Amino acid sequence: MKFSLRQLQVFTAAARYQNITRAAESLSMSQSAASGALKDLERQYSVLLFDRIGKRLKLNEFGELLRPRAEALLANAAEMDQFLEGHNRPGNLRIGATLTLGNYIAVSLMAKYMEMHSGTRVSLDVANTRLVVDKVLQYEIDLGLIEGEVSHPELEVSPWTGDHLQIFCAPDHPLASRPQLDMQDVLAADWIMREPGSGTRQTFERCLQDVFPRLNICLELQHTEAIKRAVEAGLGISCLSKITLVEAFKRKSLVPLRLEGYDFYRRFYFVWHKQKYLSAGMHEWLKLCRQHTGQ
Repeated sequence: MKFSLRQLQVFTAAARYQNITRAAESLSMSQSAASGALKDLERQYSVLLFDRIGKRLKLNEFGELLRPRAEALLANAAEMDQFLEGHNRPGNLRIGATLTLGNYIAVSLMAKYMEMHSGTRVSLDVANTRLVVDKVLQYEIDLGLIEGEVSHPELEVSPWTGDHLQIFCAPDHPLASRPQLDMQDVLAADWIMREPGSGTRQTFERCLQDVFPRLNICLELQHTEAIKRAVEAGLGISCLSKITLVEAFKRKSLVPLRLEGYDFYRRFYFVWHKQKYLSAGMHEWLKLCRQHTGQ
């Protein structure tokens, strides 16, 4: 075996940062040592793994094929090291979560995980479903919590728990006094929506697919709280996860609206790369999430 684990660490770091200086910093190495390790790896096998564009490193086709194998081997090696040291316990995690899950569920799970496993850290990257999936594919995070449905040959997608969306408006909105909306109300209303690419938007479009193209969408916002503030200001009505509206409904700063005949149920999912080694920490995180929701 010609390669070393250190060479593979440099290779995967260079693939992640696309820059040898940043890769070296992430590994606490000098730039020259990191550059030398990468060049030695390529020289030993008479292969180029990157296209050099100035100071930027871009994986070529062979490098793309090597990356998941290197990531999996390094994860296995780290787990083996922990096992041999007698510390086969959950470690640090990089979690990605969509806005609803990140802001309303993931933070409490992070606190519980770190409380249960002293000395560990969990980093949280919050974005919409599309961006979380991209980060999983690029190995920038270990595991994603997403709202939207996704299908990709390189991803493992596992159902987690259920959720319902809720249409709502401000208490002084003309529709607030209606016991039930009809389709004329839906088409006449000004809507404030999440941006395309979000799981909430995906579910809403699917549920109202027969009329969605005719809706009057006056605003598209990336953040749940911004949508709630806009609705409170009377700019329109919206539809978000019920878990994001609990406190607003208690304060009566927002009120729910009923629309019979439409099912706004959806599922939350776990997602990780199929080539990603499922570490003890990832197993523990999945277990903790399922216990939290009783799934």
